[in-house]
Amino acid sequence: MKERARFSSSSIRTSDGEQSAELSAIAEETDDALVADFRDRLLNEIDLAELSKLELPQRRARLERVMTHLVASHGPLLSSRERTGLIRRVVAEALGLGVLEPLLADDAITEIMVNGPDLIYVERLGRVELAKERFVSTEQLLQTIDRIVSTVNRRVDESSPMVDARLRTGERVNVILPPLALDGPIVTIRKFPRPFTMEQLVSAGTLDEQTAQVLAAAVRAKLNIIVSGGTGSGKTTLLNSLSSFIPERERIVTIEDAAELSLQQTHVIRLESRPANVEGKGLVSIRDLVRNSLRMRPDRIIVGEVRGGETMDMLSAMNTGHEGSLTTIHANSPEEALSRAETLASMSDLDLPFAAVQEQVNNAIDMIVQLDRGPDGSRRVTDVALISSKGREEYRLERLTTFVADPIGADRVVRGRHVARPLPDHFVRRLMLAGQSVAAAPISQVEP
Repeated sequence: MKERARFSSSSIRTSDGEQSAELSAIAEETDDALVADFRDRLLNEIDLAELSKLELPQRRARLERVMTHLVASHGPLLSSRERTGLIRRVVAEALGLGVLEPLLADDAITEIMVNGPDLIYVERLGRVELAKERFVSTEQLLQTIDRIVSTVNRRVDESSPMVDARLRTGERVNVILPPLALDGPIVTIRKFPRPFTMEQLVSAGTLDEQTAQVLAAAVRAKLNIIVSGGTGSGKTTLLNSLSSFIPERERIVTIEDAAELSLQQTHVIRLESRPANVEGKGLVSIRDLVRNSLRMRPDRIIVGEVRGGETMDMLSAMNTGHEGSLTTIHANSPEEALSRAETLASMSDLDLPFAAVQEQVNNAIDMIVQLDRGPDGSRRVTDVALISSKGREEYRLERLTTFVADPIGADRVVRGRHVARPLPDHFVRRLMLAGQSVAAAPISQVEP
């Protein structure tokens, strides 16, 4: 134990770069051995059955108290900073996800990508970077994976090498193992962003005040809205903000693959799909949940994302009295969103002609909100478009707001402004009939 204090990386002083690197490696190995030793001591010291009865914050506090006593009694000579780091690491190993714990606790990180035990990348503030954390071995990484999937009654091994799971705190996890992954176990953790109010999104530059007012009025007036955008463009964040404008008295059913939405209303029913088990049974798809939700007397249906045959069921619900429904779709423009909705709807088991599918899309969707992610990692509403075509007409879009970007400079920061257009008369009338109104855009914002 005393050797660890001598080889602490903070005490290495040498001009020889190779020797310094070697001593740093020895320090890391010794640290890992020390952590493993105290983790075993800690697990022998506590009553696991008693600990399991406590909530997570109380468990962590209990373990930290026991660890503080163990380090004081049996530990090597450590500085206050080293002692605190050791206690936190051991508790994370014993209770949480080890080296992933500090990454999960960092609010600036939105994605954690583990490419085997030695490489961990994170997306921080919209940019991908290499993290300093790493796993000691493949076995330690596999133990962490097992801890993740066991909490949701899933299994992952060579016979079933892919799994989707969710952490207790809600983060979505995808795991893929060898032999499918050639470079070792791969773990991708998507951290769900904290809920943002529309005011916070306006302050962050995601959209302007005029656009926020239009969207709020559209939600209250029960327009069917699709939020469109690429991966990581902020679709779920905006969908969550839009849902805040649904009146408290209405019954809301949310349907998701992994529960990400955090609605503030009280009358909310949250449904989540379920994958098939190891025997290939027990699958409950988004489409099954959409169909079932129609029997639950919903005022609003919110689908986290449509990506298959459930699109037709969603369009049918929008066309049969469930106005004000919200969903997201992967697309790079409003026009592409309509085309993709058409394609996804045709994936249902209904053998409908192209014109009939187009009619469903035209009559169901009222508005598309397009989000884009800039090269600097910023996320913005770049288009708000009304669908003014009906029936089997060709799609007609009326832009209400467009983000006009300035030329990107050497700093790669996206700058520009949201340009508003006059609201169409039929849209204003619909808002008025619903008791909503939107102030006219300032003249300086209106595009000529």
